[in-house]
Amino acid sequence: MARIDKIKEEIGWLKIIFTVSLATDISLTAWLVQNYGKVNLFLFLTGALAAILLTFLSVWINRIAYRKIDELEE
Repeated sequence: MARIDKIKEEIGWLKIIFTVSLATDISLTAWLVQNYGKVNLFLFLTGALAAILLTFLSVWINRIAYRKIDELEE
């Protein structure tokens, strides 16, 4: 497989992972907003921590994808 095709495949996988992590993050944040005050503190804090981690994961994946796109220019 040519190097350019390999990079394109990696970008395709990164797009899928980015989309899934972002959709999960948005859904979890919406759930936290809707259930604020209705759930116990431990569940709320666990959900908030997971949302924060998913946000950082999305940003990290986005940066990796942009690096791969820059590799295509070379």
